[in-house]
Amino acid sequence: MLEQIIPIVREAGGIVLSAKDIWSHTHEKTSAADLVTEYDLAVESFLKEKLPPLVPGAIFFGEEEKENTSPLDGWAFIVDPIDGTTNFVRGLKQSAISVALAHDGIVEYGVVYDPYKDEMFSARLGGGAFLNGLPIHVSARPLSEGIFGMGTALYDRHLFGPTLRMTEQLFRRSCDFRRLGAAALDLCDVACGRLDLFFEYSLSPWDHAAGGLILTEAGGVISTLEGQPMRYTQRCSVWASNQVNKDILKELEV
Repeated sequence: MLEQIIPIVREAGGIVLSAKDIWSHTHEKTSAADLVTEYDLAVESFLKEKLPPLVPGAIFFGEEEKENTSPLDGWAFIVDPIDGTTNFVRGLKQSAISVALAHDGIVEYGVVYDPYKDEMFSARLGGGAFLNGLPIHVSARPLSEGIFGMGTALYDRHLFGPTLRMTEQLFRRSCDFRRLGAAALDLCDVACGRLDLFFEYSLSPWDHAAGGLILTEAGGVISTLEGQPMRYTQRCSVWASNQVNKDILKELEV
C-alpha cells in the first residue's frame, strides 16, 4: 500500500513546488489566521481523485472537503493537503502533505512529505518508520539535553495562556524550543530525533493522523495531554515524545 501511496503524494508535492504568486490565490476561511489557497484545494482534489481507488469503498476525510461519514467506519484516508498553510503562503518553506489510511479508527499507514526538502516520511502499522526509505528512530535524549517543539493552537486562541504556561514549564527543563508551524512535520521531527518532544493543545485529525503513526513506529509515544488516545473525529491536544521524556507530562501543570 505504501508503494502505491508514496508516488501519489510525491506527485502532489509537485503542485506545491509549482506555486507562484501565492498571496493572490489565498482566501480567508474564518479569520486572517485561517487561510486556504487554491493550491490547497488543487492538492486535495488531486489526492481525492487518486487515493480512494486504491482501497475500494474507502472514504476521503480531508481538511478542505470531508465526506459526510465517519473516519472510524471502514477504510478512510485522512488528509491534510498542505499542513502549514501560513508558512506556505509566506514562503517559509516549512509545509507538508499528510496522508493517513485508517481502518475502523486505527491508522495503519502514514505518509508525510516535505516537498521542499524532498523528505518522505512513511510508516506501516507494525512495520517501522522510514525517511526516504531508511529506518528512523526517536532520540534517547532526556529533555534536559534536548529541544522540544510546540504549537500555539492557532484556531483556539483561548488556549494561548495554558500553552504559554506549558512552554515555560518545559523550557525550564530543556535546552530550547521551536515553534515551526507544521504539526505533521513536528511529529516527524520527533520520530527521527531532531526534536525530543512536541505538544499542542488543539490539533485536527488530519494534522496528527499520519505523523502520529510515524512517531509510534519510530519508537515514540503519542497521546492527548490528558493521557488519552488520539481522536480522529474532532480536535484534541497532543503530547508526543521519545521514551525518555514520556512521563514528564505527569509532573506538569496541564
